[in-house]
Amino acid sequence: MAVLAYAPLLLVWTAFVCVFFIAGIRAPKQKTVVSAPLARVGMAFQGVAFTMVCVRPMGAGAPAACPVTWLAAAIGFASVLCAAAAKRHLGKQWRVNAALLADHDLVTSGPYAVVRHPIYASMAGMLLMTGLTLSRGVMLAAAIPVFLVGIEIRVRAEDRLLEDRFGDRFREYRKRVRAYIPFVR
Repeated sequence: MAVLAYAPLLLVWTAFVCVFFIAGIRAPKQKTVVSAPLARVGMAFQGVAFTMVCVRPMGAGAPAACPVTWLAAAIGFASVLCAAAAKRHLGKQWRVNAALLADHDLVTSGPYAVVRHPIYASMAGMLLMTGLTLSRGVMLAAAIPVFLVGIEIRVRAEDRLLEDRFGDRFREYRKRVRAYIPFVR
């Protein structure tokens, strides 16, 4: 029975990974013109947060109860859909690192019309799904601020790149569209 509790988590994570890596294998590589190395520090914070929610104490027993597991899976599934739509709208501009291409365009359609960083929003959903399924509440509560520090570092680095490139057009977009949580600055 415990294995069934992990099945939704494994399925959703598999789908999430596939969104970025399987489809990206065929994408032609483009030369980065400008990047924000500081964003890697944010990635490290996010990695620490994911590690925190994945660590289960010895003898912790079965994962979360079934209703919590299915709620977590629903959050994860919505996160996968958001990430897939975001990656589709970015197209060749998608990068793991914060970077712009020579012919980079400011994407404001699809999920980018709702939040400026929908992939980070989807990563937050994946953290929540994983934490609800695997971790103790205290670990999830501790991981969330660590993860948010990582997101904030990355958002600020990427926004700086976009503002430098697109100027007033980006500033107008930033005024209108929230960073990664709809309706929250």
